[in-house]
Amino acid sequence: KAQYLLAGLYYDGQGVPQDDTQAVFWYRKGVEQDDAEAQDALGDMYDSGRGVSRDYAEAALWYRKAAEQGDADAQDSLGNLYYKGQGVPQDDAQAATWFRKAAEQSDTNAQLMLGGSYYWGRGVPQDYAEAYFWLDVVAAGNMNALSAEWTAKYRDKAASFLTPVDLFRQQERARKWFEAHQAKPQ
Repeated sequence: KAQYLLAGLYYDGQGVPQDDTQAVFWYRKGVEQDDAEAQDALGDMYDSGRGVSRDYAEAALWYRKAAEQGDADAQDSLGNLYYKGQGVPQDDAQAATWFRKAAEQSDTNAQLMLGGSYYWGRGVPQDYAEAYFWLDVVAAGNMNALSAEWTAKYRDKAASFLTPVDLFRQQERARKWFEAHQAKPQ
């Protein structure tokens, strides 16, 4: 864990000069310890091209290692690579699978992407009730204004396809999800 923390100091330039190459060096030391956070962070470095040449396939390799250990950030990032077809074959079903794993751990980007996947039927059967649920869950989170506007718009559009009974069921489901995850609906 110490290697991961030291890498983060180099990444941010806190207490040491900012140095992406040193950050990568120390993230690699962390991945030798099978540290999921270090694996995710090394994936981020390859995904962004910081401290290394951008390499989406290498990013996918490290995201997968962390994702398989249950790291929600890595699951979301791997889902995004599948969604875009970067470093892995484009595969909406794989994207939705990874988004779901991260969404169930309260990753707001994954919740947004999963809600959109259900709304448009990308990688999952089109299901406005599921779309409403995930978009309602993410709408209660902290988002920038543009994301909040988009989320509310498509959540409300999904609601327009539901019967009043189905809408009530999804609202109740979201309420229970919030209670279980200690969040409050807005």
